[in-house]
Amino acid sequence: MYKYNDFDEAFVRARTAQFSGQVQRRIDGALTEDEFRPFRLMNGVYLQLHAYMLRVAIPYGTINPHQMRQLAHIADTYDKGYGHFTTRQNIQFNWPKLTDIPLILSDLADVGMHAIQTSGNTVRNVTADHFAGAAADEIEDPRPVAELLRQWSTDHPEFQFLPRKFKIAITGASTDRAVTRAHDIGLRMVRNDAGEPGFEVLVGGGLGRTPLIGKIVRDFLPKADLLPYVEAVLSVYNMLGRRDNKYKARIKITIHETGKIELTRLIEERFAELRPQFGGEDQALLSEIESAFAPPLYRQADTGGYDAFYKADPLFRAWSDTNLAAHKNPDYRIVTISLKAHGATPGDATSAQMRLLADLAENYGHSELRISHEQNVILPHVHLSDLPALHAALRGTGLDTANVGLISDIIACPGMDYCALATARSIPVAQQIATRFDELKLEHDIGPLKIKISGCINACGHHHVGHIGILGLDRAGVENYQITLGGDGTETAVIGERAGPGFAYDEIVPAIERLVLAYLDLRNNPEEAFLQTYRRLGLGPFKAALYEPESARDAA
Repeated sequence: MYKYNDFDEAFVRARTAQFSGQVQRRIDGALTEDEFRPFRLMNGVYLQLHAYMLRVAIPYGTINPHQMRQLAHIADTYDKGYGHFTTRQNIQFNWPKLTDIPLILSDLADVGMHAIQTSGNTVRNVTADHFAGAAADEIEDPRPVAELLRQWSTDHPEFQFLPRKFKIAITGASTDRAVTRAHDIGLRMVRNDAGEPGFEVLVGGGLGRTPLIGKIVRDFLPKADLLPYVEAVLSVYNMLGRRDNKYKARIKITIHETGKIELTRLIEERFAELRPQFGGEDQALLSEIESAFAPPLYRQADTGGYDAFYKADPLFRAWSDTNLAAHKNPDYRIVTISLKAHGATPGDATSAQMRLLADLAENYGHSELRISHEQNVILPHVHLSDLPALHAALRGTGLDTANVGLISDIIACPGMDYCALATARSIPVAQQIATRFDELKLEHDIGPLKIKISGCINACGHHHVGHIGILGLDRAGVENYQITLGGDGTETAVIGERAGPGFAYDEIVPAIERLVLAYLDLRNNPEEAFLQTYRRLGLGPFKAALYEPESARDAA
């Protein structure tokens, strides 16, 4: 894992001191809220519905136990004892006092963390596959490249005032766990015919009010060309991107209006200008960064205990079947710890849970944790022999739920409970759906199913790429929930189809129940997942399940 050097440390401390002065001027009245706004956004501070919110960067989702304990300390000292992990692999604190935020930033700096560029029209936190460095299907660990991009983009003078925010996601595996096709730039590691690693480059993906899947502008880009090529994309976007309408300012609109062929030509032209300016310093830095991401020293131990425990303990077996993933070392597993206990707020973790996660990472996980865009926590390197003890430590803590990838493993934005932009509640809908299907005891029978919920059109809950997506809207002062079906955020990404008219708040959970029960009747066999059934049959039978009961009631 990368550790801040003296330059990083000095930069973050200077920014913290600068912002401390700006906060004091705001408190003294020397700055109005409008004048203060650009300063706070540069430092990850939002004005939410009830209070300021601080969004802390967790670059490419990688965090160590010391940092996790500091987040727990911040939650206890300056907030209400919890934090919220986001779909950008960050953490948000929803209740800090403005006067305390400089103190929080200083505490973050103590452990090599900050909140820079977690907001504003800049390059946001670079996200990555949360299984990076451990996944069995990985070509290369993408995190060194993500760190290179982080260092390059932080306070880049040309890209601090882009037309709109800019998001980059990267994966080094054949399976896309980073939703790269729904980002402004998506980078998917591939190999050319000679077996050399490089990147497929996608541009113009994004969700929100105009959801689009990114378009491939390079089938294969050599690793050595990545930084100047990404700079070329940003440079072209900075020139062409619209600033007259924020709803049309993202690069997805730029590529739509300019055309893929012309935009690609402009990118390649700018790349040809920039490439000679990169004399190898970036590759030397990348080589240095790569040394910080060397794999841990895997230990050798007997795995028989795991096999025996798996056979003997049904709770452990259920948890193993859902929450474990294959590791590149056959004696290890990747552990996903669910932050989706039935009825809990998706992505929330208490300070006690954070400290436990830190302890478990030290004791069993080579002192490494990851935050996933699906709002869970990952221990990427756990030996098979340690899994029974790990599971035992999770029991009774709210972190032992065996539901990863299942219907209660819901992505949800904060919604109208917190967010000033939201038009409907998200959290209660997620809680009610999870609770209902736990009551029905159907979760494991249903199998893999991704529900994603957004409380407004900005789509922070990624509803467009949910197998079942739920979008909360305001209809004449009343919450109304639209359902989309068939979305997919993986390497086969597609935007979901709108099923039809929306549902009232008290109707949405029964609607989801009808939908899922219909799937159980429609699937060919228990191995056919929801998305497979939907792709086989299309919208028709699912739409009928949603709306025919309503029609029957109206007729009666």
